[in-house]
Amino acid sequence: MATILVVDDELGIRDLLSEILDDEGHHVILAENAGKARDARARGRPDLVLLDIWMPDTDGVTLLKEWGSAGQLNMPVIMMSGHATIDTAVEATRIGAFSFLEKPITLQKLLAAVELGLNRGMQGAVNAVMQPNLQAQAQGSLLSTEREEEPTQTQANNEPIPAAGGRHQFDMDKPLREVRDEFERAYFEFHLAKEGGSMTRVAEKTGLERTHLYRKLKQLGIDFLRNKRQS
Repeated sequence: MATILVVDDELGIRDLLSEILDDEGHHVILAENAGKARDARARGRPDLVLLDIWMPDTDGVTLLKEWGSAGQLNMPVIMMSGHATIDTAVEATRIGAFSFLEKPITLQKLLAAVELGLNRGMQGAVNAVMQPNLQAQAQGSLLSTEREEEPTQTQANNEPIPAAGGRHQFDMDKPLREVRDEFERAYFEFHLAKEGGSMTRVAEKTGLERTHLYRKLKQLGIDFLRNKRQS
């Protein structure tokens, strides 16, 4: 789990980004302006920052420069804007921003940029503390490979995943809406267990866009973070 600071003056965008990142298992800190962002940064270095460029008090590029001058730009910063020019994006990158996202931000681009940023930040932290010798690097590579092994495809209670052709019993005397909800709940729980809680793979298997998938699971009352927490 990573700590991600989201800085944006629009409440709707803060709430949306917070919900998506929280669903991905991250700890999210929200700041509505540069002042709140400074306070959050002073309390501790986040693993990644999503920073809006246009804000009423201090714009994001100026805040980026402040952090750079103070030696506090030691985490990946992804700039966001719906009105920035190419020159602004280039300037932000030159100052030290990791990447730039144009609003409206699609879910796929957001998650991809966050994943890349966190990977870059993690690599930077490792390089800062590891001794530059081949033996230590080889050991670290081995440990990294072991951590990235695919999770065993079992349900949270360690029972085998039911076969794809397995049958579920539904009460046909119930109203259609209730039976349909029961079927959809069983369907999504099956795929969540099979894919080890990976929302990306479940979305691919079920043919749903991830935002729609999140809403559907919440509607059905499915704890879609359960498998992720226990994997």
